[in-house]
Amino acid sequence: MKIMDMETKRALLAVLAHPDDETFGMGGTLALYARQGVDVYLICATRGEAGEVEKEHLQGFSTVAERRESELRCAANILGLKGVFFLGYRDSGMPGSVDNFHPQALCVQPVEEVAERIASLILEIKPQVVITFDPIGGYRHPDHVAIHQATVRAFERLAMLQQEGKAVNPVKKLYFHTIPRTLLRLIVLAMKLRGKDPRRFGKNGDIDLASIAAEQFPIHAVVDYRQVARVRERAVACHVSQGGASLTGVGIFAQIRRWFFSRDVFMRAYPPAGKGSPKENDLFEGIYE
Repeated sequence: MKIMDMETKRALLAVLAHPDDETFGMGGTLALYARQGVDVYLICATRGEAGEVEKEHLQGFSTVAERRESELRCAANILGLKGVFFLGYRDSGMPGSVDNFHPQALCVQPVEEVAERIASLILEIKPQVVITFDPIGGYRHPDHVAIHQATVRAFERLAMLQQEGKAVNPVKKLYFHTIPRTLLRLIVLAMKLRGKDPRRFGKNGDIDLASIAAEQFPIHAVVDYRQVARVRERAVACHVSQGGASLTGVGIFAQIRRWFFSRDVFMRAYPPAGKGSPKENDLFEGIYE
């Protein structure tokens, strides 16, 4: 890590779609930077209203949204986030779901409208680094794709305002979090060997893992978060309604997972990475040089 100007506070912003995205996807990275003294913020577009929640997990909560917001705030506290901002849109559900057509669903909102709200929060938070989903939203969830597009448009909007002398764009680097393709291909292979259809992955069989694994995204940064792997696991456990409690564990296999798989990978959208550029291990690399 580079020694920063003492007058400049490092800040990182994650722009995501649902409660649990901040932990299941990139929680290790967020926890790592929070523990390094970075101000880490989250914009969450929805409260996960369309998520499936067992009746037992709704005790004490009036709605699914209320339950999932509570879980997010639990995770945010453990990860060390400095602030959480909700955009207030509605969870769109998976592709083909009736939730796709709700008038408040994120996936049907005008991109420019969502982008304007994200840009306004960026000017308030002033992060040097922004991270969001990759172009297919990780696994083609409509909300993940929508928030990716809106975040990119917000960055473009701020760059334009800066060119016109109307605002100073604080963002120096924009990254897209993605899933390691080697891991995905291994999962696809393992499913085939077990006689499972990788095109019908997930609890409801609505994720085409084979086509997702076939996508090719360049990797420009790898963040090793082994030192905070247990912190991420504690945050994962907050998301009880989404199976978080079953994703943590003890014993030799849990330790192997922490040691060998505690890495997040990112594409760098801005500044554009040159062909053959060495992989970064710090998302703030080069900002304070």
